[in-house]
Amino acid sequence: MNFDFSDDQKALKDQARKFLADKSSSKAVRAVLNDDAAFFDAALWKGVAELGWLGAAIPEEHGGLGLGRLELCVLAEEIGRAVAPIPFSSTVYFFAEALMLAGAEAQKRDHLPKIAAGERIGCFALSEGPGAPAEASIEAKFDGATLSGVKIPVTDGDCADWAVVVAKEAAGVSLVLVDLNQAGVARETLKTIDPTRGAAKLTFTNAKAERLGAAGQGWALAEAVLDRAAALIAFEQIGGSQACLEMAIDYAKNRYAFSRPIGSFQGIKHKLADMYVAIEVARSNAYYGAWALSTEAAELPFAAAAARAAASDAYYLCAKENIQTHGGMGFTWEVDCHLFFRRAKLLALQAGSPAVWKEKLVKRLEQRNAA
Repeated sequence: MNFDFSDDQKALKDQARKFLADKSSSKAVRAVLNDDAAFFDAALWKGVAELGWLGAAIPEEHGGLGLGRLELCVLAEEIGRAVAPIPFSSTVYFFAEALMLAGAEAQKRDHLPKIAAGERIGCFALSEGPGAPAEASIEAKFDGATLSGVKIPVTDGDCADWAVVVAKEAAGVSLVLVDLNQAGVARETLKTIDPTRGAAKLTFTNAKAERLGAAGQGWALAEAVLDRAAALIAFEQIGGSQACLEMAIDYAKNRYAFSRPIGSFQGIKHKLADMYVAIEVARSNAYYGAWALSTEAAELPFAAAAARAAASDAYYLCAKENIQTHGGMGFTWEVDCHLFFRRAKLLALQAGSPAVWKEKLVKRLEQRNAA
């Protein structure tokens, strides 16, 4: 079994890296970071839409390229490497995937072409406050036509046009599709460790909404969406981890202390080696997740959880050790290390913390072994 990407996919990867190096440089990322009024890089968003990235996995009949999710994994890695300040994951990994998984044909025709064209930004609203969300803890209510409740935090909820919301109704927990640009929705922008990606508190007061998928099946659908997103976010985390390792190596080769490159000292060598090992472990798990995702294999829940846990740990380690390798300079605003540390912390929480995914993996393995 070959888990490597094809030549065409590798060519896509190279093209994406060149485009993002030009359009999403650290200067462009910092422009969003330093602008309190900017939710994301609008020019970059337009550019990735024109290249077809937003519709990479969307079928051609719905305005996408129909390439598949392996190509989406390739793009995700490069987006992570560039710490691109755009709502790509919320719109593509969560919102579009939820529509493709559970949407009626009319809902797909309405939303998917607009997503592919970059005309619609989406988000996924699950959390209602501190602690890991659970089916029994969902308080937002859907009565079949309107939605009421609070979701916090919602990644990219400050700039999204529509949201898929997890809410309860008489039949149980369901997924609900909501237009966020209506009178029944109030948004409060939240401050996070990474201002290059937005977050918001969404308050719904009898907001007009429609069900996405079958009534009472929302929790199972939400878990399926999270599994898909986890496999894709893992590639963003690997891309960021690899960039951190390369930054650290470059600095270690060129920074001299006691008339020697600091990379020649054992303490620095060990840091770099640990980063490399963590990345390769995460990459192996992520490739397995990509295979399971692209083939819709039964192993996806296990592969996604393993990929998520390994990639989160790797990105945090690499972002932290990159700062340490740079020494005192690594802690300064002028050096780019903090851009990756911010994103590492944000991505570690976007689809649930590493601890949540490790627990999921253990429980899923226990259930499978007991069957």
